[in-house]
Amino acid sequence: MHRLLFAFLSAAATSVLGLPRLEASPATRPCIAPLQWEGRWVLYDHSTGRNSRAAVSYDGLNQRIRVLQQNKKHTPCQRFFEYIYLYQSMVMFQIDQKTKDCSKIALTEAWDPFDIPDNSTFEDQYFIGGPGDNVEIQEWSDRKPARQHETWVGVYTLKDCYPVQETYTRNSSVTTSTRFFNLQLGISDPNVFTPPSTCQSARPERMSEVHC
Repeated sequence: MHRLLFAFLSAAATSVLGLPRLEASPATRPCIAPLQWEGRWVLYDHSTGRNSRAAVSYDGLNQRIRVLQQNKKHTPCQRFFEYIYLYQSMVMFQIDQKTKDCSKIALTEAWDPFDIPDNSTFEDQYFIGGPGDNVEIQEWSDRKPARQHETWVGVYTLKDCYPVQETYTRNSSVTTSTRFFNLQLGISDPNVFTPPSTCQSARPERMSEVHC
């Protein structure tokens, strides 16, 4: 999908988020992440070196996500879009924030929720931040004994299981890391998942992100 989090390249590496505990007791099972939330993320594509900042509405109950890219006026020729992913219908709408032009594109990957799968491997438990201003988190991965490297690492808060960061490796050259912040429970406006009227005559091809 989009998994769209600080790069964790090895289970044995020291975390860049904070000092790990000297003795982390393996968790018995993953926590259960919230099904509906709103917040922001920064998606970093390691292959291009680009960061994409956006406001996000996540609805795990209905398998849909809305992403509103942050408009950075200092970026010349850059177009900014709103993306509405509807996985129950397997379509994605791409809407130009300025012109409201719309593309409707079939999704090719199945729904992949922001959570910790039950068969995940516990990696570590530690605090991010410093004394008097820290949060305890757990790190999980899809690492298995028969596979040398993990292709997914998820970092979630221990108390309420909010996502902090997820890192995906699709192959040896494509890795994305997503950082989550300012999360709030619930969906304040369910209408953000409804495509605008311009999408009734949507084009079938994806629009370019650069235009001059």
